[in-house]
Amino acid sequence: MSVAIVTGSGGLIGSTASKFLIEKGMTVFGVDNNMRQYFFGPEASTEWRVQELTDASSKYIHRSIDIRDAEATRNLVAELGSDLKLIVHAAAQPSHDWAAREPLTDFQVNAQGTMNLLEATRNHASKAAFVFLSTNKVYGDTPNRLPLVELETRWEVDPSHPYAAKGIDESMSVDYCTHSLFGVSKLSADLLVQEYGRYFGMNTVCFRGGCLTGGGHSGAELHGFLSYLMKCTLTGRPYTVFGYKGKQVRDNIHAVDLVEAIWQYANAPRPAAVYNIGGSRFSNCSMLEAIALCEQATGRKLKWTYADDNRIGDHIWWISDISRFQADYPEYQQRYNMQNIIDDIHDLGAARWGNS
Repeated sequence: MSVAIVTGSGGLIGSTASKFLIEKGMTVFGVDNNMRQYFFGPEASTEWRVQELTDASSKYIHRSIDIRDAEATRNLVAELGSDLKLIVHAAAQPSHDWAAREPLTDFQVNAQGTMNLLEATRNHASKAAFVFLSTNKVYGDTPNRLPLVELETRWEVDPSHPYAAKGIDESMSVDYCTHSLFGVSKLSADLLVQEYGRYFGMNTVCFRGGCLTGGGHSGAELHGFLSYLMKCTLTGRPYTVFGYKGKQVRDNIHAVDLVEAIWQYANAPRPAAVYNIGGSRFSNCSMLEAIALCEQATGRKLKWTYADDNRIGDHIWWISDISRFQADYPEYQQRYNMQNIIDDIHDLGAARWGNS
């Protein structure tokens, strides 16, 4: 491999992927115009992360391109041509709540931006591996129909259910449910990526992620819950838990573990692949459990309140079954459990946020 494009290169996954690929000897063209700051405010700015990448290596070449700009996107891909071996498409508007504020912007970024990049790749670098960071929100609120059992600190799926052992697999329906507008825009992009794989024979993959996390996250109130939760615990900022008694469960995958999965696919790509990817049974927690972990890591109590109303389309219980990916890529192993993740967010976050 020689050249890669990473969109959203200042974000958590994009920056981790950029660093990883450079270490593997690739030249990375990072695409990021700091839309995250527009979405979530100055504290969510990714400029610090882009500067780190730029300072660290001459093999990181930054392009401040808006992926909604089809011409600029096409020109970059055409410039690289056959040297382009891998596209990691991580740029997105990632919030349920924000999508409802500006539905057109959300759809243009998530769906149209993906279409622009796919078409440019088809015309100028059709042999490249195309990795799309999708989301488990493509399944809408269908997971909320699962038979759940209330435990002391979390909801759990009934032990007799097929999902109990490993989590939710890719056979779950995406129909007859509430997705949120964000879920719809990401599903539209997900289907486009699959179709370009099937119809044009391109090497495309959709990684339907659970909570993606790690110390490099620019967490904000509307996105990046573990990072933002740690920030609030460290700084004394108040935090609100929305619905489900605080017992909603998420699996959490560290950015390093996700990027390793991307690398495994890039080295043995296949057309129109779809994988649920997340912390699985290896790394998951409820909101109440996450609060306890953050308090333990900081030695401080979180100032939190509870609101009965859950966010529209939010999951009560989600744990990814990653066995399909593991079957196709048997060398893949996860390294970061919940404690490792919490320690990483705390250690890197404390330096940025301060301790008071």
